Amino acid sequence: MSLKNLKRMLGLSREFNQGRKLVVNCEKLETRMAMVEDGVLEEYTIERINDDRLVGSIFKGRVKNIEQGLKAMFVDIGFEKNAFLHFWDAIPAALDGGMEEIQRGGRPKAKKKRITSRDIPSIYPAGSEVLIQVTKGPIGTKGPRVTTNISLPGRYLVLMPYNEQFGISRKVDDPKERQRLRKIMEKLTVPEGMGVIMRTVATGKRLRHFVRDLSVLLEDWQAIENAKANKPAPVCAFQEPDLVGRSVRDFLTEDVDEVICDSEETADRMRELAAPISKRSMRKIHHLSTPGPIFDELGIEKQIADAFHRQVWLKCGGYLVIDETEAMITVDVNTGRNRGSKNVEKMITETNVEAAEEVARQLRLRNIGGLVVVDFIDMKGRKDQQAVYRAMKERLKRDKAKTQVLHISQLGLMEMTRQRLHESLSDTLYDRCPYCSGNGKIKSTMSMSVELQRTLTGLIGKQGIGDLVIVVHPEVMDRLRSEDSDLLVELERRHTGRFTFRSDPTQHREQIKYLDAAGGEEIKL
Repeated sequence: MSLKNLKRMLGLSREFNQGRKLVVNCEKLETRMAMVEDGVLEEYTIERINDDRLVGSIFKGRVKNIEQGLKAMFVDIGFEKNAFLHFWDAIPAALDGGMEEIQRGGRPKAKKKRITSRDIPSIYPAGSEVLIQVTKGPIGTKGPRVTTNISLPGRYLVLMPYNEQFGISRKVDDPKERQRLRKIMEKLTVPEGMGVIMRTVATGKRLRHFVRDLSVLLEDWQAIENAKANKPAPVCAFQEPDLVGRSVRDFLTEDVDEVICDSEETADRMRELAAPISKRSMRKIHHLSTPGPIFDELGIEKQIADAFHRQVWLKCGGYLVIDETEAMITVDVNTGRNRGSKNVEKMITETNVEAAEEVARQLRLRNIGGLVVVDFIDMKGRKDQQAVYRAMKERLKRDKAKTQVLHISQLGLMEMTRQRLHESLSDTLYDRCPYCSGNGKIKSTMSMSVELQRTLTGLIGKQGIGDLVIVVHPEVMDRLRSEDSDLLVELERRHTGRFTFRSDPTQHREQIKYLDAAGGEEIKL
């Protein structure tokens, strides 16, 4: 098939630019995955060659120390920073409950002694070995967070080796479908002491899909058990698949129309991974060789650049301003250029609804989490506020991270949380600015001139201070030579010594050096 015809088949022309497409870009240092829906970027993930792929990985670790005050222990898993295991995350989930349970065969479950956080230090004393799974990667100065409640995700099922409960994803909300899946679950042969959860993509699947998936998961668990028994701690017993493997497992679902990859080798590997799961999915995977970078050819690169600006424009003419802080992510919604409607309240509601949908998309694209506060444009009607709330809830259903949303408050604020598993994408892509140290601002030349004059005033009259050489940034020097020259002359008249100014372009604009003209040594203030 020619490149031109293949492009048309994959929806690169306007009439075919429809449906959901998974695009994979493979390069020497990183692999990128983009989910595009009707030409709009909806998911974006990067994995670089030095990434540890910690989240989801399973380790046999060793308890280093127990902190009773924190109700936590620190576990050595072979990395520079020890993992953080809270006592509640060390309680076996099967003994603690907290999930929808499906009794199979009407068999009553044997009652077990309830374990509390007080029992954890005696169960896992310092020096003991423990099998744990990473639930949150290291962020900033914090080490990874782990749990003893192991879960192995497959395509349609999640296997829980230490949990005897059986459940169905809450996102499957059709009562008839839930009932059908319960009947299928009754037929699965799950080993004693283990449980499974049916994922959202299980909707509409037949028994054979689950049997095949369960078989693969049990093989993975057997390999983990072997590593646990035969290898000394600390050791990685199971590593979470790379981005290509996760894309096949989590994103290559029935609603994906095409998978496009610029690497023939990677495309072949994706077909091999998809073959045991679904022959139909395997046939969706295509290799596409393009003259330039594939994300440029498909119009994805520009969308990525636009999505990561502080100011994000909406189709209606409004815009968002997104700021990440230590405590929370704040989003401000503005009407911007949206002035067309005569009905102001209707225009405000439409802007807020579009903003809610875009906020949900931006959270996924940027992979940001924690506490999020959205400042919507004030709406008088409760009905309009509900419409915005429903739009946000509906859009968040696409998010694989756990989210919780509160209704809009009287101040027009919507508070929400999003599960934070990794550092945000901006932390992956960018280093903190060495010039402004992340503030985004530096002192003006006028401020630097004021500080310099204040310091010189303090030095005047001090004994032992003679001629001075003052080194400043060139931009500050321009200010001193022009607008503030008379003020400096006045200061020099009051001083017994002489001021000599020099500029240094390599010097930070907020830095001023005071040197002794005689010896050349810097005067420490």
